[in-house]
Amino acid sequence: MILTRLEDIKAEDTVTIDLTEKNTVGDYMIVTTGRSNRHVGAIADHVMEGLQAAGISSRAEGMPNCDWVLIDAGDIIVHVFRPEVRDFYGLERMWAGNVGRRKAG
Repeated sequence: MILTRLEDIKAEDTVTIDLTEKNTVGDYMIVTTGRSNRHVGAIADHVMEGLQAAGISSRAEGMPNCDWVLIDAGDIIVHVFRPEVRDFYGLERMWAGNVGRRKAG
């Protein structure tokens, strides 16, 4: 459902990182990009609405600035970045040696 909602609102370069049996943070991390602060906020809102409709409890951090919004949906963590911020923090690089990575599609 999350990946479908990201695709619906035209999130870019979405990557799913499998955390199962590798970390206690969650089972999956999804990293995606919005073109601007406004797009990042719209993506986060769209995902949060879908989670709420599905009865999944979640919370978001970073909504005021929308450079990087983190959505905690329990076993799934979603990171929505502006392109420059995503490059700066490099979450995929950080996790590349520790977990499997696959392009969402």
